[in-house]
Amino acid sequence: MTAIEVMALILALFSAVKLVAILLKPKFWMDNVAKKLWARPGIVSLVSLVIAAISLMFLLKELTVVQIFAVMFFFTGLMAMGFAPYSKDMLALIEERMAKDRDILKKNWLAIIVWSVLIIWVLCALFACFFRKNIGCRI
Repeated sequence: MTAIEVMALILALFSAVKLVAILLKPKFWMDNVAKKLWARPGIVSLVSLVIAAISLMFLLKELTVVQIFAVMFFFTGLMAMGFAPYSKDMLALIEERMAKDRDILKKNWLAIIVWSVLIIWVLCALFACFFRKNIGCRI
């Protein structure tokens, strides 16, 4: 089994367990997993960054950064579909946080840096390919 297959298996198993738990006992999931996990945002951020870096390292062995962004585009659609029923709540939360929390950039500096680097990387890859004379450019 390749590293990518292992990552897919981990996500599939975790997602299946989460889905079953939420369908059968949503309060159990919220009290015993979600609340405990999100109680320490600094640790969650660090662990998430490590997972993202390791998975990106393995993904780049088989895919290009452009292909990875295309998959992220697909995932964005799935995430938006999941959040759509809660759009009014999400908008109210965002407005409330923006009104109360003037330090949004300070709290999200790591994510902003990571996203900025990835965006610049994918744009460089796309434009480098676009400007090459080779029509069959593989990014």
